[in-house]
Amino acid sequence: MGNDFFEKESADLAALEAGEREGSEFHVQQRHSAPSMPRQNAQTKRATDVPSESLVDIWIAGNNMHDYEQKYPADEIYEEMGPNARVWRVYLDEAEAFDNDMIEGWKDTIDVLLVFAGLFSGVVSTFVVQTALALQPDYGQITASLLTELVSLQRTVALGQSVDAVPHSVLNVTSAFSAAGTDRWVNALWFTSLSFSLATALISVLVKQWLQHYVSAVSGVASERVHIRQFRFHGLEKWHVRGIIGWLPVLMHLSLMIFFMGLVVFLHPLDVAIPWVVTGIAILAYLTYFVTNMLPLLCPDCPYKTPLTYYMNLLFHQGSRLMIYLSEKTWEAYIGSWSLS
Repeated sequence: MGNDFFEKESADLAALEAGEREGSEFHVQQRHSAPSMPRQNAQTKRATDVPSESLVDIWIAGNNMHDYEQKYPADEIYEEMGPNARVWRVYLDEAEAFDNDMIEGWKDTIDVLLVFAGLFSGVVSTFVVQTALALQPDYGQITASLLTELVSLQRTVALGQSVDAVPHSVLNVTSAFSAAGTDRWVNALWFTSLSFSLATALISVLVKQWLQHYVSAVSGVASERVHIRQFRFHGLEKWHVRGIIGWLPVLMHLSLMIFFMGLVVFLHPLDVAIPWVVTGIAILAYLTYFVTNMLPLLCPDCPYKTPLTYYMNLLFHQGSRLMIYLSEKTWEAYIGSWSLS
């Protein structure tokens, strides 16, 4: 039985070797019988053939922009905190990316505000120029009243009647003047609106100058530039520049709301229906404004977030804490009085 086993194993090995020889002969035949590649295709292949190592290097370089171990050489021993150490240069790169995103967002907001404030101030000024005349005596009307009195006197003299029968003109240069209440309200509202708009433009220009100074270039070694940048950023946070920029749109929205109020008062003596239409549009617009600012407080995934939302959230939490504190103190006082009694 043992001999049969070895004979079978030898036969299998011989068959395997025969198969390998046939396979090799087949590949040799295929290689010799395959048509040669045209010259043009070969040249095209050589021209477009890029080593796989080069493609990999390009891909790694493009996707490892923040791989600072490859971007900057390693520091020498005991120079890890030197003036030009890798840590300072890494900090400068990360801080530059952060500052660019932050400053660009703020500049976009300020540019929009400047354009809107300029256009809005021009519109309000057009209305104010017309309504401001109602706050001073109308000398044209005074002249017309005096001319009417003069014609009446001439007619009375021509008829031979007494001039004492001609009534005196109520309007004259020396008569007291008092503007109507509606005119005072309209001008007060529109001048206030114009003041808010111009103030927004002025502060926006100042903020742009602050941001320009913040991103201004600094000379020196890497460590010195890091400390100067951190010093500037600390001042930016300490003096609430972010909050000032956040409140500028709110100031502009307040100016627009005051203008709507003055427009309604101005239209009220002229017509009955038009003021109600303007009032409805203004109420709908500002109701949408306040609702969209309140929704993120109730639904955290709501994208209607503005700087006003942040301050409303802060005010909401502070008010909640105050209410909890007052309720605890009231409860403690009630328990104390109940225990004494």
